[in-house]
Amino acid sequence: MTDIPKYKLASRQWKNKKTIIDVKGCKIGGDDLFLIAGPCAVESEEQIETIASYTSKLGIKFIRGGAFKPRTSPYSFQGLKETGLSLLKQVSNTYDLGIITEVMDLSLLDTVYPYTDIIQIGSRNMKNYHFLKEIGKTDKPIMLKRGMDATMEEWLLAAEYILLGGNDNVILCERGIRTFDTSNRNTLDIAGIASAKQLSHLPVISDPSQATGNRDLIKPASLASIAAGADGLMIEVHNDPKKALSDGPQSLYLEQLGDMMPDFAKVAKAVGKTCSWSHKHEIVNV
Repeated sequence: MTDIPKYKLASRQWKNKKTIIDVKGCKIGGDDLFLIAGPCAVESEEQIETIASYTSKLGIKFIRGGAFKPRTSPYSFQGLKETGLSLLKQVSNTYDLGIITEVMDLSLLDTVYPYTDIIQIGSRNMKNYHFLKEIGKTDKPIMLKRGMDATMEEWLLAAEYILLGGNDNVILCERGIRTFDTSNRNTLDIAGIASAKQLSHLPVISDPSQATGNRDLIKPASLASIAAGADGLMIEVHNDPKKALSDGPQSLYLEQLGDMMPDFAKVAKAVGKTCSWSHKHEIVNV
């Protein structure tokens, strides 16, 4: 019998069956390719309304957007705080969208909790083990981003902390790791996506925006992620990337996302995935 690894609850040896997480009717980790799209940060009512209207017409059921933004520089835009959460909730109600947004700290959990459907744990917090244990006591799905310097085992052990807290609904997100190469923002670990799918029963999605830092690389990185077995993609889009308050260079123009989705569907079909949204991209005119 194969030895059970350190990440016992997250391992295939512990549960040799895919975990499928149902959030607002979307089955994450199942046969359907799961898409999340939205801006790096919520900036205004006009911005988030424009983006939500467009992505919902594409058939995308989840919107991302930061309200409390962890930024390397203290002088960078830090988000609209609870105002941003309220704007996300507003478009969620209008367009029947699920929300994913980040909780940076336990002190913010009670503020963010009522607004979001999936709690995002950012790469900076992947090794904040007390935080992970406490967040595991919540009853909402958790998306755990891989730390920028984390090994596969460290990533899965971080998920283990959440699982030990009692929350079985954990989604792994590959967002690129820091390497010696400076040509891209990070290095998207395509083999890591396939490896995580082999080692763990948890859903695995890819964030090609954060990984590449370059909108021109998002399409090939997305296609490669789907081919490697990713259960979904989380992609940054903006109605006016040149004026974005954060991460403009890695944010797609809205029409770019619509143009890419048919190719996402083709690769998904080739690897046995369905795309419930694939028939809707043609209805959007910019």
